[in-house]
Amino acid sequence: MTVRDLIPTNVCESYLLRLQRVLCESDWSNVSRLAAVVRDCWLAGRQVMLCGNGGSAGNAMHIANDLVYGVAKGRGPGVRALALSANPAVVTCLGNDLGYEHIYAAQIAVHGQPGDLLIALSGSGNSPNIVRAVEQARQMGIKTCAVLGYSGGKVKALVDLPIHFAIDDMQISEDLQLIVAHMTTQWLQRHSRADEEAA
Repeated sequence: MTVRDLIPTNVCESYLLRLQRVLCESDWSNVSRLAAVVRDCWLAGRQVMLCGNGGSAGNAMHIANDLVYGVAKGRGPGVRALALSANPAVVTCLGNDLGYEHIYAAQIAVHGQPGDLLIALSGSGNSPNIVRAVEQARQMGIKTCAVLGYSGGKVKALVDLPIHFAIDDMQISEDLQLIVAHMTTQWLQRHSRADEEAA
């Protein structure tokens, strides 16, 4: 028995076709803009904060790892990146005491500074805690970006830099979050802090 025998071919082919379609038909121009904003934060020593729910929360931690280490790979300090989903003690405390809709906004109020960057990851763009996080960031003069699926929701209209993929599929939306992040990481590797310091 092979792996192909275990997975219905039509499910895999359907997934691949939908992923391929959104990859080919989407506007990717804001990804290079995001990379440039992240690089500006990197050079200025500003912080990049990330947030999301469920799989998007896991992606926020993955992306923070890539920014802290992956962009520099030992050639110097990486980006000051913080995944707001990473500390379960903080998240559960804020959820319990303030309400789940405040778990990210309350952290931004403590950690954020004007000129920092918030990257929100969301399928729907309508999760109350993501909406409040973006609103809190904007009040503090923090730049905002979101990687979104479905219609883009409320967050699409709130952020400075929306990266929207019009696909009604949570798994593909989460795949695309990491594709955007890995594109950004490779862009930063080619336009590194070391290049700026050597100039």
